[in-house]
Amino acid sequence: MPRNILKSSLYDAGFSIIFQILCRIVTFGINAFIIRHVGREVLGIMNVRLLLLESTVLFLSREAVSRAALSATSQQREKCTWSQLINQQWITVIICIFVCLPCCYVWLHCLSSVDIVYLDQYRFACYAVLLSCVIELCAEPPVFVSQVFCFVKLKIDSTAAIYAFAVAQLASAVTIVLSHYGFYAFYINSLNRYKEDRNASSSCFLKSDLRDWRKYLFENMDDFPLKKLSDFLPGVMKNESKFLNSELQILTLSFLKQAVLKQILTEGEKYVMSMSPVLNFEQQAMYDVVNNLGSLAARFIFRPIEDSSYFYFTQTISRDVALSDQDKTKVQEAGIVLGHLSMTVISIGLLALCFGQSYSHTLLYLYGGADFIAGGLPEILLKWHCLAICFLAINGITEGYMFATNTSQDIDKYNYLLAVFSISFLLLSYLLTTIFGPVGFIFANCINMFCRICYSARFIWLQYKPLGINPLRDFVPSKMFLFTVFGGGFLCNSAMFKISMTSHLMLGFGCVFIVLMTWAYENRELLEVCWTYRKRLKFE
Repeated sequence: MPRNILKSSLYDAGFSIIFQILCRIVTFGINAFIIRHVGREVLGIMNVRLLLLESTVLFLSREAVSRAALSATSQQREKCTWSQLINQQWITVIICIFVCLPCCYVWLHCLSSVDIVYLDQYRFACYAVLLSCVIELCAEPPVFVSQVFCFVKLKIDSTAAIYAFAVAQLASAVTIVLSHYGFYAFYINSLNRYKEDRNASSSCFLKSDLRDWRKYLFENMDDFPLKKLSDFLPGVMKNESKFLNSELQILTLSFLKQAVLKQILTEGEKYVMSMSPVLNFEQQAMYDVVNNLGSLAARFIFRPIEDSSYFYFTQTISRDVALSDQDKTKVQEAGIVLGHLSMTVISIGLLALCFGQSYSHTLLYLYGGADFIAGGLPEILLKWHCLAICFLAINGITEGYMFATNTSQDIDKYNYLLAVFSISFLLLSYLLTTIFGPVGFIFANCINMFCRICYSARFIWLQYKPLGINPLRDFVPSKMFLFTVFGGGFLCNSAMFKISMTSHLMLGFGCVFIVLMTWAYENRELLEVCWTYRKRLKFE
């Protein structure tokens, strides 16, 4: 029986959400301590400047290679050998080394200067972050194999005065590499023994082995290509074809152009902050803390859903074949999943928008203390961030679907449009920040995401139009949900500062509970289908 792609995607989303929550609880606790006891400038250097360096290097090094390889395994498996795919993953290390060189120079000599007190620590941290990126990318081959063979529980992530931060980055990268290769050293050896035992006594072994723990790990893994741990190294696995696949390189180049532009769109405000004197490190730290709090939903819920849905769509829909020529059952299922996913994340975004206006002050007070919210800027930033969450929610799903189903030619065309978006975003960020202050970053983000959502929605509508299917109709939540969420938000906002903080929090919990129950009632058929499917997955 083949591996269940939808099942794996759902499990992947679930494990990712849980893991993200656990990691972020620790991170936010550390940030809260730094705000209160160490200083905002240190937090600005670590969370804006140094994490931007890590994000830039890792994203540019592996994003394009990873997406191209996943696409090849789903629809072009006969054109790429496993040896070529493994070799392809090692390109990320080479790219990383070349990306590190200019990034190191820019971060040390071109960006706005760091206080002399922290200069030596900052230099050491830059070198440590770059080295940790190279080390971490050595784990890309087993990470890629884990994605393809649906090892959703094997997911390890890296998180963070400044020397401690740098050492933590190195330790995190080493842990990622050792953990992945350690798992596959055990897995490959056990799989080989399982196959030998099964072949030695096929009939009696199968009867007595129904409850063997190995059956759970190795069922449906006859097509697993690796025979020994050294197969992860480039050029070791037997390969009758070329060392690298030329078609895969073309697709990788397409994704690379896209990755550069997407990185600018994702981290654009941090590049603007780092390259111009718009904000000092203390203001950058304040913006970063509020940005992190405002994007909790994106990190905990939206991002895992986006990653899993992208994987699901790449495995379900073929890039280079019209929908009318593909399996109708799979196409209809993909359309239904797209519609329900989009409606769900939009509902979450509206929940954050409506109740975020009432509880931004309380959240920031509990997190950073009275001194942090003095002046009102953090509260204003967080309230506007709640609006950005709505755009962020739907943009991630629609754009992810478009990237998962676009042809190489369509991706190249969209790259030119992304270039326009990127340049416009940077100009808007600088202009609106000059006019409105830090809030201008959020305004620029909202305008940029709205334009991208419109383009993605148009792509989805045109793709499904010949089939008489319109997933966009399922995007809008029910009227009853909209009434309760906006009504609950207005009630809580009206009661703010008129009752005690405890009473206000209790009111908010009650209103959110009513809104969630309303959503569950309005979407009870969807929940019944999910519950039935979940029970069915347990027995597969």
